[in-house]
Amino acid sequence: MSTPESGEFVQSFARGLAVIRAFDAQQHELTLSDVARRAGITRAAARRFLLTLEFLGYVRSDGRVFSLTPRVLELGFSYLSALSLPEIAQPHLERLSREVGESVSAAVLDDADVVYVARVPTRRIMSVRITIGTRFPAYATSMGRVLLAELPDAVLEAVLAASATEQLTERTLTDRGELRAELDQVRAQGWSLVDGELELGVRSVAVPLRARDGRVVAAVNVSTSATRDSVEHLIGTYLPALRDTATAIEADLRLV
Repeated sequence: MSTPESGEFVQSFARGLAVIRAFDAQQHELTLSDVARRAGITRAAARRFLLTLEFLGYVRSDGRVFSLTPRVLELGFSYLSALSLPEIAQPHLERLSREVGESVSAAVLDDADVVYVARVPTRRIMSVRITIGTRFPAYATSMGRVLLAELPDAVLEAVLAASATEQLTERTLTDRGELRAELDQVRAQGWSLVDGELELGVRSVAVPLRARDGRVVAAVNVSTSATRDSVEHLIGTYLPALRDTATAIEADLRLV
């Protein structure tokens, strides 16, 4: 793997990607100063990157603020089109959502984050809008814990060591030892339930999706409001339906 110290690392390219990542669902319009601050670069560098991206059609500007254009979706299309999982999982997720009446999602692990690759929303229960490509810290999510729990021990330790385990809510598990114990339990039982650790009032339960060779390639979850569903209901009702859905998705994955 190339590092910033190696001769193969292209720093300007990395900075350009940082400029694109400066935009998100909450900050979809940014000033030049905002982009420079969020990307960790100078205003002059941010201006050059933004003008280049604007020329290429990935960014638009009204002269004061900048925003991404739909063309940025092209950057991820090759990955998503090669990944059959979203297309295969989507109809199963839709059936599960109709069955339980709640939002369901599928996500993959990217370093210390989960990235949503498929989703069927029913109602908005979080302060942020979740869409395809949304990222959350894996340690504080049910899907993230399912995915982390299946990593080889050495890889898991490296990921946890590199994770900034912030206290996102008063319930967030941040102690490294307690988190590792929780992941051991998730690995043993084959599912994870997170209650208000990513955002207060939001509960979710997740199970892994395995490829033909047994590797965990993704996770699926059901998420709901704590005022609407008890933990017991998630485990007693949603978890069995979620497991059935995962089994059905895995059967289809074995056919591709």
